[in-house]
Amino acid sequence: MTQNGFAEINGTKFYYEVSGQGFPLVLVHAGIADCRMWDGQFDTFARQYQAVRYDRRGFGKTAMVAGDYSQYHDLYAFLKFLGIEQAILVGCSQGAKTVTDFTLEYPKMTKALVLVAPALGGFIFNGEPPKQEEQLELAEQTGDLDLVNELELQIWVDGPQRTAEQVNPNVRELAREMNRIALQTPEDLGNEIPLVPAAVNRLSEINVPALVITGDLDTPRTLAGADFLAQNIPGAKKATMNGVAHLPNMELPEEFNQLVLSFLEQT
Repeated sequence: MTQNGFAEINGTKFYYEVSGQGFPLVLVHAGIADCRMWDGQFDTFARQYQAVRYDRRGFGKTAMVAGDYSQYHDLYAFLKFLGIEQAILVGCSQGAKTVTDFTLEYPKMTKALVLVAPALGGFIFNGEPPKQEEQLELAEQTGDLDLVNELELQIWVDGPQRTAEQVNPNVRELAREMNRIALQTPEDLGNEIPLVPAAVNRLSEINVPALVITGDLDTPRTLAGADFLAQNIPGAKKATMNGVAHLPNMELPEEFNQLVLSFLEQT
């Protein structure tokens, strides 16, 4: 049975779902998605763990509100709301940044980390930007959200080496639907406060088992950040999934699930 509801914390109402029994495993979504990106994982993980997923503020069913906030503080308050003192944390993209920052701020509350297509606070990439960047900036300036959405799908879901036609249409359309909600959030609403010092200089402080997962068709920036994390988190392992980009769990759910569950069994 899946329990769902809204957690009233930190000035807004966070939509969440909980299913299964056992040690808590919390899924934190990417910046072009909401908690539905974990549809291919939620029931599977709930067979062995207490699976938890939620919409970060400004995504899915969780509204963005005015004022300062931090994603890792939101995660802390959410876990406290559920009575969870320690959890396995699985985060994708900006969700991976959130769980990394959380682990540095609240180290005793993290049992293990799975960082998928990860972003990293403070990481600087000096390579070429995506070919869509100029067009994306213009679309943002003119307020053409449909074009912004399509260009972001090209960057993140398709990746730099594929066309839209080469991607599972169901994955692409769910990503479009999820990202459309986030794009409708007013840019001047909410002010995210980053972790200081940034995580990029503090990875040696992480002392829990960590797995970094990437898709080989992801952006060069993401791949470089993932390598940096794998090289600088003590004892971290890295796995590459072939033929997928920034949302590997959505494109190849069975392979992704096996990677994660095998890693957790070993730890």
